[in-house]
Amino acid sequence: MRYFKLFFILFPLFISKLSAQQATTSGKKMQWFADAKLGIFIHWGIYSVNGISESWSFFNNYINHDAYMKQLDGFTAAKYKPEEWVNLIKESGAKYAVITTKHHDGVALWNSKMPNATTTVNSSAAKKDLITPFVTELKKSGLKTGLYFSLPDWSYPDYDGFTRDRKRYDYKQDPARFKKFQAYFQGQLNELSTRYNPDLVWFDGDWEHNGEEWQAKNILSNLRKVNQNIIVNSRLNGHGDYDTPEQGVPVVKPGSPEWELCYTMNDSWGYQPYDNHYKSSNMIIRTLVDCISMGGNLLLDIGPKADGTIAPEQVQILKDLGRWTKKHSEAIYGTQTGISKKHFNGKTALSKDKKTLFLYIDYKTDEGIVLTGIKSKVKNMQLVGGGQVKFANISASDYIFNIPSTNFDQDVTVIKVSFDEPVDLIETENEAISLKDLFEANNKQHAVSYKLKKLAATLDKGTNIFNDTNLAADGMDFNVNIKPLDQTVNNWVIKNAEALYKTTGGIPAGHYQGNTALSADKQTLYLFVEGTPTGPIAIKGLKNNISRIRIVGEGTMLPHEIYNKLYWSKIPGIVYIPVPKDKLDPELTVIAVLLDGPIDLYREKVGAIESNL
Repeated sequence: MRYFKLFFILFPLFISKLSAQQATTSGKKMQWFADAKLGIFIHWGIYSVNGISESWSFFNNYINHDAYMKQLDGFTAAKYKPEEWVNLIKESGAKYAVITTKHHDGVALWNSKMPNATTTVNSSAAKKDLITPFVTELKKSGLKTGLYFSLPDWSYPDYDGFTRDRKRYDYKQDPARFKKFQAYFQGQLNELSTRYNPDLVWFDGDWEHNGEEWQAKNILSNLRKVNQNIIVNSRLNGHGDYDTPEQGVPVVKPGSPEWELCYTMNDSWGYQPYDNHYKSSNMIIRTLVDCISMGGNLLLDIGPKADGTIAPEQVQILKDLGRWTKKHSEAIYGTQTGISKKHFNGKTALSKDKKTLFLYIDYKTDEGIVLTGIKSKVKNMQLVGGGQVKFANISASDYIFNIPSTNFDQDVTVIKVSFDEPVDLIETENEAISLKDLFEANNKQHAVSYKLKKLAATLDKGTNIFNDTNLAADGMDFNVNIKPLDQTVNNWVIKNAEALYKTTGGIPAGHYQGNTALSADKQTLYLFVEGTPTGPIAIKGLKNNISRIRIVGEGTMLPHEIYNKLYWSKIPGIVYIPVPKDKLDPELTVIAVLLDGPIDLYREKVGAIESNL
């Protein structure tokens, strides 16, 4: 009996130790992925022949299945040069690539030997295995290998699903037939696993069945027999290793320790010749920075043409990415989630030992840049890819630094802030600026810029120091009765009175990287813009329609463009607003965004897109 007692005493300790070992193993397995930060997604298939939606075009009855499959006759891969693909991917700074081995249309790009398989070897004009030479080049290059695999196969005769309004059969009524399909797709997965030994498998389409019907546990068991360190994305009904938000850049950091945003350069995954809605290289570099700052990866998509060439717009974006990643490599790979917005008005990341803080600056200014609430003593500041940066204390925990105008990067400048110990932050809210501190003249360098930035931060947090003054919405007859008066600050307040009069606290962090305020009716969003932006300023997660945008104090109307608002998705796109340089305020610019109603924001988890009717 005492042995049983001893067993019950020791068993929990054994389980605890085993769990800790498993967690450590899982952590080691995920380390290369967590460090990678940038991967390239490749959507290549017969859909590139007509330039139509990959698989969805026949599922949604835009074209019938027979017409869709006739694209096999035009899928030549005649100019396919996998070595050039891999060299371009490596040049971009990516550390891994994920290629579609089979999309929902069931066309396998490798020489699958499973019965009734449709392959590019047997059925397409290419008459080639397209995966083997690409994986061979990937492995030679040192990049990690990722294989995309669709769980559903809408062309396979024993799969239950076919089109949106047509099923082949009810799998619950005919389990034997569904078993045939299970054996088929498991066989194909085993082929990919044993033949290519991938580092990562990127599943898709899991929403059509549950984990048991997909035999998820069996999938993982078989994959791990070949590679016990295999990484699997989240689209296996909860059995994956990391989250995969699609298209919408998260506003709030995803819950999984590791995550990856899969993202298109234009609005299409596969090649579509008339989709010219490309984001600029500047936008994509800043999206990469956004992911880095939240501890995630960017999986950026390219869609090669049917002949195997890559559109010049996509090539240029990869090369521009490569320019930036090569220059700033130490601020990209192996970094971790940064610090909160209250310390720095921009994106940040930390080194693993937290002794180095990276500041990402997507604007240019000669008015000084502020870092606040830093308890640790700054050892030095340095431009990543450049020389030392001069800095000074404004207070015991606040710093200001300046970057020569010629040293700013054309897209995102990065400052490396070094400490002798892991950075220690003051987490209490910054003290609101007073009317006296704001308006009283002083001779300190950058005093006006610093005071106005602090005012913007005060308004953002919900403290409006003008509520008990005679400030009106038009700024007329304003008199603060403070001497000696800082006339530059006074003139700025009068000019921008609309954004100060009865405004309330701004929107939560993550939607806009700077400070904000809202009108009393919550229908006008005011954006405070520092310096000269290197590209259009961006708002994420805005559900409202925009009525108009203008520069406060100038009245100048501004255009805007929305990217990644896909018509089938409830997730808002990103609003990009170009700000003309000749209209920027020398101290601090304010943009008014008038909405179609009280502000409504999307802060939910960004997941997979399960339908694109």
